[in-house]
Amino acid sequence: MNILVSGSVAYDRIMDFPGKFSDHILPEKTHLLNVCFMINELKENFGGTAGNIAYALSLFGETPKIIATSGRDFEPYKKWLEDHKISTMHIKMIEEELTAGAYITTDRSDNQITAFNPGAMKYSAWFDFDAAAKEVSLAIVSPGNLDDMMQFSKIYKQKGIEYIFDPGQSLPAWSKEHLMEAIDGAKIFICNDYEFQLTQDKTSMTSEDIIRGTDILIITKGEYGSAIICGENGTTKTYDVPAAKVSVVKDPTGAGDAYRAGLIKGLVSGKGIVHAAKIGAVCAAYAVEVYGTQNFHFTADEFKVRFKEVFKESPF
Repeated sequence: MNILVSGSVAYDRIMDFPGKFSDHILPEKTHLLNVCFMINELKENFGGTAGNIAYALSLFGETPKIIATSGRDFEPYKKWLEDHKISTMHIKMIEEELTAGAYITTDRSDNQITAFNPGAMKYSAWFDFDAAAKEVSLAIVSPGNLDDMMQFSKIYKQKGIEYIFDPGQSLPAWSKEHLMEAIDGAKIFICNDYEFQLTQDKTSMTSEDIIRGTDILIITKGEYGSAIICGENGTTKTYDVPAAKVSVVKDPTGAGDAYRAGLIKGLVSGKGIVHAAKIGAVCAAYAVEVYGTQNFHFTADEFKVRFKEVFKESPF
């Protein structure tokens, strides 16, 4: 299937601080803060919304196209994607910038201090939508360059391409008007429960208002599963999909992207929205069981067995 995934590609650089931030930050001295945390180690992982979604799709045997920007340090990440049969030809290189990067320091109490360098993500990506429009099965607009997110959602509507709108952590940067415009005409608007509240605060839209502009609203709730809200005969119908059981929770980062990949796989395979969400739930379970957003793996047979254990039916 021809799947377009726009968003970010980024390096996640995770640092482990063996102490507690609270032992080194004096509340009464925050106006002249100057601290240094000696870390135990630094782990570099491949990440970014588009990279994470595309990676998980590759485990399902899909070959998505990533639309994003990268910097001069992208070569190791590029090789990783190509090794997983993910096209990088539409990832625009910005030579004067570094690839976007998150620098995350975690202390012994699981508190985090994060700095994010958008780097190449400050620049717009490029894709020949005219040449590809008739071949696209589904697109997702995930968090990345804000101008791209606005522009791509408009292009998809103009060309009749079904798309999932997933603003995620970019929501604070959206104006009411632009956010409502991007939601209107999307096949699916997906967000977590916090992002849904933020969307309502920004737009004053209810779930019924959103459903009038888009076919389906999906609200993910972490360990509590997800709610699928559809318009049916002039009213809304909600279907609750439970989270898949996990053996251990190591790192929830990237679980949402894995969910979206499973959802997309289900949709392009012709499955209904609730069944597709179940595929997303099982894919997300794999993600939370490992550290890093692209360090989990499964075969088709392994996924089939796990899906049957959770939902007592076959995924495909």
